[in-house]
Amino acid sequence: MKAVVKHAAERGIQVREDWAEPVAGPGQVLLEVAAASLCGTDRELYEWTPSAQAFDLTPPVVLGHEGSGTVLAVGAGVENVAPGDRVALESHLICGRCYPCRTGSAHTCERTGILGMHIDGVFAERVAVPADICVPLPGSVSLETGALLESAGVAMHAVQRSGYAVAGQYVLVNGCGPVGLVIAQIALALGAAAVVAVEPNPFRRKQAESIGARVLDPSDDVVGVCRDLAGPRGGFDVAFEVSGVRGVLPPLLAALRREATLVTVGHPSEPAAIDVAAFVNKKGITLRGIFGRRLWDTWEQLLLLLQSGRIDLDWLITHRLSLDEAEAAVELLTGDAGKVLLVPGANRR
Repeated sequence: MKAVVKHAAERGIQVREDWAEPVAGPGQVLLEVAAASLCGTDRELYEWTPSAQAFDLTPPVVLGHEGSGTVLAVGAGVENVAPGDRVALESHLICGRCYPCRTGSAHTCERTGILGMHIDGVFAERVAVPADICVPLPGSVSLETGALLESAGVAMHAVQRSGYAVAGQYVLVNGCGPVGLVIAQIALALGAAAVVAVEPNPFRRKQAESIGARVLDPSDDVVGVCRDLAGPRGGFDVAFEVSGVRGVLPPLLAALRREATLVTVGHPSEPAAIDVAAFVNKKGITLRGIFGRRLWDTWEQLLLLLQSGRIDLDWLITHRLSLDEAEAAVELLTGDAGKVLLVPGANRR
């Protein structure tokens, strides 16, 4: 079987033609992978950065944690899906036994494993996964859209974590990769008074502008623009930090009004300094963070918005490549690209 493998604890990947065929064991399903989406974490894994090493995976392993497919077979004890079902995949593998898992916060499971890191992932023709991470797709949602739901779910979770503090509010989004773009889209769909998106890449700025966001470059006076728009409110109501770039938290905090909310999504590569006295104590800003998706209300909410037509994800897809072109796909992540899909067996279109 063909698969894209992180072969060693070093830079690079391998496209293997001889990877062992997966088998659905007890509690597992065997999927024919329809599409797999790349994200920034895949680039980190390719480069083998300190951030990638922190995930504590042991090569060799098939990469890919955002995907969808059709069920080919099910193992013993599987009742939630059947052969022929079309499913998307949650990427977090929870233990189901720790305190967070038992009290409704499984997304913070103390023993979280990740698809494509701790078990073989979806950059392959076929994959065997726990049945519990399969999300059946409604008939109106395509398999390609299904491959986008994991990352779009991060955006949905961020909005949920803000307390849905976007309706009728001024919303600031820093970073217009796919997750930031979906946050902006959800905020507008839920009735945000205005969305300001900050992004250095001209291609992504155009994408944000196309959905109705006001777009700024990081070199612009972001704080001044936000305060001018907000007028007597004193600043924006909620901000989402999606870039993980060093040094962006102080200006974001300065752009917010008193008693506002800041949700951090991007993972900084080093600790970030915050003036607690100025922003947390005196301004009363609430700082929250997220990781992954809430299980399973994020998925239910996102699918509802999709089925109702309030949001659309397909416009995010800019490239479809074959498994053989995995290295080229990784390179696209730093260029003029939205969502890049690996479609097993496909040729570049």
